Amino acid sequence: MWAYNETFYQIYPIGFCGAPVHNDGVTAHRILKIGEWAGYLQELGIGSIILNPIFESDNHGYDTRDFTKIDCRLGTNEDFKEVCKTLHDHNVKIMLDGVFNHVGRGFWAFKDVQEKKWDSPYKDWFCINFDGNSGYNDGFWYEGWEGHYELVKLNLQNPAVVDYLLDCVKMWIEEFGIDGLRLDVAYSLDHNFMKRLRHFCEELKPGFALIGEVLFGDYNLIVNDEMLHSCTNYECYKGIYSSFNSMNMFEIAHSLNRQYGPEQWCIYRGKHLMTFVDNHDVSRLATILTNKNHIPLAYGLLFGMPGIPCIYYGSEWGEEGAKAPDNDYALRPCFEEPKPNELTAFIKALISLRRESDALCNGTYHNVVITNHQLVFERRTDSERVLVAINASDSEYTAGSHELNGTFSRILTYPGEFEALASEEAAIEDAEDKDTCSAADDLPADSAADTSESQEAAAADIVTLNGQITMPAYSVQYLKMQ
Repeated sequence: MWAYNETFYQIYPIGFCGAPVHNDGVTAHRILKIGEWAGYLQELGIGSIILNPIFESDNHGYDTRDFTKIDCRLGTNEDFKEVCKTLHDHNVKIMLDGVFNHVGRGFWAFKDVQEKKWDSPYKDWFCINFDGNSGYNDGFWYEGWEGHYELVKLNLQNPAVVDYLLDCVKMWIEEFGIDGLRLDVAYSLDHNFMKRLRHFCEELKPGFALIGEVLFGDYNLIVNDEMLHSCTNYECYKGIYSSFNSMNMFEIAHSLNRQYGPEQWCIYRGKHLMTFVDNHDVSRLATILTNKNHIPLAYGLLFGMPGIPCIYYGSEWGEEGAKAPDNDYALRPCFEEPKPNELTAFIKALISLRRESDALCNGTYHNVVITNHQLVFERRTDSERVLVAINASDSEYTAGSHELNGTFSRILTYPGEFEALASEEAAIEDAEDKDTCSAADDLPADSAADTSESQEAAAADIVTLNGQITMPAYSVQYLKMQ
């Protein structure tokens, strides 16, 4: 599955494109903005984007009105075709948010039931009781999603509903050329529906990826050969930020071993769950971490541990955003353009390193050293062995283990120097333009010194471990066995 080796980039289009939070009925071609970021995403190394809802809806996108029409606030179907072509031309695949558990009260079939009641041919598309009433005084009761009655639950055990949804997916594949689906609230979806969806998509477009949103429970129930390829790993999402905030690396080490460790009882060995440090539903990493020095370390952990990393737009440069009690607007802002910085350059290096490493994409997991402030773990396949060492402390630490032996190349270290993205370089050049002449005066007369320094750096990247590894304060190291 192509998705296992890629890094995903999640965008909430209504917020990202600066659209009104309530549907004003005015067509504006805002979705074209996503295509304008294609070059940046390609340079960052993104393999696929995940777009949260883009279809016509009442408000936030999860209250769908029409699965076949791009939300007028974002533009038209033709606009989105153009966006998809641009992304594909930049080697970025497209995954849409499949909101199949519920629709909005403005959904065309539900409006027919509101008008015709018993006589509507769509009354069995929903879970309705005509002996009751709703809070909206519809003259009937209906099931909403988890008590949210602006979200009308679809009856996925009705073959007509399933056929309609599959026809919509077929249209998305044939008209837009999408490469996969994120299934909203997959834990609520009918299992037979997911089985049919998997079979349908695989026949229509082999390699079509299905990744479910799951908050809790046993991921094996829906991540298997009959249903989904992957799902969100919320257990490790919590473990990452909580381990740094409480300075207790045992928490994330325990979760990772429980899921992927070498023991026979470990529950997700061989699976590729989607990993993340924030998304459109939770406070951003830069907000939730109490020590900002831990932000790059969290990404170092994310890309070293098993799973499919997913970055939420803006967090790659450390954007902040706190979840409010009554809305998520602060989590879903509009940015005029990317704002890459040193953190972005580090993440770019992590993406590139992971993509080329069989051990990081597919290897086994094994804890080597665990303390409250440090974690060293191993990723291994038959062809490659990689150690990931993280020090969350403000002091240098020397970790010891009989497993820390052999000759390794240090393939990535943080802090370190990383290649800036083009847009970041342009900003630096503009800022430093006035200093160009004085800086040039400091350049060496020839390149001999540079050659010597590069040779010394290459030699320094080879390290022999004899039962110990030194970990600088607030550091990440990736070491590949020679």
